[in-house]
Amino acid sequence: MQKTIKCRKISKGYAKGEVIITKDPLSFLGGVDPKTGVIIDSGHELYGEKITSKILVIPSGKGSTVGSYVIFQMAKNKTAPKAIISLKAEPIIATGAIMAGIPMVDEPDADILNILKTGDIVEVDADKEVINILNEGF
Repeated sequence: MQKTIKCRKISKGYAKGEVIITKDPLSFLGGVDPKTGVIIDSGHELYGEKITSKILVIPSGKGSTVGSYVIFQMAKNKTAPKAIISLKAEPIIATGAIMAGIPMVDEPDADILNILKTGDIVEVDADKEVINILNEGF
């Protein structure tokens, strides 16, 4: 089954991969270890999970502007997510995604936090402003 969800391009590019999803906003500064790609914020829903090479789905980002540089460092370390899908992009994560060359979209026209599940396979085509759910992990 494939479902296409329209969205808005934040950072150009295309990625296909496995979803890791959270309903908690994420701070990259102090929330993610840029050396390992693991969530280190002990209060976060994804604590201990690795976001490297996954399609990260979040409601929004939070925290310091230094978070942009953490995302950039993750890309240099090859620990970054393949793409980021956000309900509402905010400047910190948007800037980091653009600097790091990570495809990022926001404003999906469907309730992705309740449609997608960790393990689903999706395509993020930021240039075409679509998210394609390729196979839902159930």
